[in-house]
Amino acid sequence: VLKTTLLMAIGVTLACLVAGFPPALFLARTTSRFKAILILAVILPLFVGNAVRAAGWMVAFGQKGVFNYLLELVVPAWAPLTIMYTPGAVFVGIIAVNLPFVVLTLQSVLEGIDRSAEEAALSLGATPYAAWRLVTLPLAIPGVLAAAVLCFILTMNAYATPVLLGGPRFQMMAPVVANEVLNQNNWPFGAALSFMLMIVTLLLTVIANVVVARRYSH
Repeated sequence: VLKTTLLMAIGVTLACLVAGFPPALFLARTTSRFKAILILAVILPLFVGNAVRAAGWMVAFGQKGVFNYLLELVVPAWAPLTIMYTPGAVFVGIIAVNLPFVVLTLQSVLEGIDRSAEEAALSLGATPYAAWRLVTLPLAIPGVLAAAVLCFILTMNAYATPVLLGGPRFQMMAPVVANEVLNQNNWPFGAALSFMLMIVTLLLTVIANVVVARRYSH
């Protein structure tokens, strides 16, 4: 169970960083008068509970859901595709929960980066990608680590999404802890699992803080 949860947390964290960096950079760089509305659009999903969002994905991923309906229009031979109660469904569901947190964390850090260094690199002949890779990304590393740690911790402790989208066959730490304590009345084992979850979370936080402190202490 711990291995499954760790792999899911690593995969979700990487996916959220890759998917979240472009919109975060756009929000940090844009001067549009609609910037506040765009940020509000990122924040709005956070007002909906995880269980409600998972229920929405259950409708979308069902045998007659939106996804299979679109798949039948595009590739009829593949439809219907079984998505519910698979690791893929849990993966997508947790990404949808965590992505706003990652975007907002990265956006706040990117806004604090002085654009003059990036503009200087561009004026010296660097391509936009090279300027981003050599200037913007290194300066944004503390924010990237903060977003990664936050996303990893949220995934490690995910409960509603794995239960509703993964079903009884896909087990992650938080649902197993709840089952051992509430249903099996096995408090010692549930406490042991909770302790393992807490240790992994604390270790990751400490490691990230040490890395940032050592690299940016000067």
